[in-house]
Amino acid sequence: MDQVPEWMKDLDTEDSEFIRKFLLSSGSLKETAKLYGVSYPTVRLRLDRVIQKIRLSEQRESDPYVTLIQKMVIEERISLDAAKHLIAAYQRQTGKK
Repeated sequence: MDQVPEWMKDLDTEDSEFIRKFLLSSGSLKETAKLYGVSYPTVRLRLDRVIQKIRLSEQRESDPYVTLIQKMVIEERISLDAAKHLIAAYQRQTGKK
C-alpha cells in the first residue's frame, strides 16, 4: 500500500473531511455549500484556505519557525502584518534570510 503524501498528513481532520465531501459532490462548490448549510462564497473561501495549506506544505520552508508563522496566517490565528514583523525580527536576530 502506498504511503499517504506529506501534504495530506499536514491537514487536520476538519480539512480532510471537507476535501472528502467536496470530492463526493464531484467538486461542486454549490453542492458542498448545501451539505454544510453555508453560502457559496463561504465554501470558496474554505477551499482557498485548504489550497494554501497544501501549497505551504509542499513548499516546505527550510525553517520550521517561518513555516509555523505562515500556517498561523492561513488559519487566521495571526494577521499577515504580525507575521511579517515576527519573521523579519526572527531573521534579523538569527541572520537568516
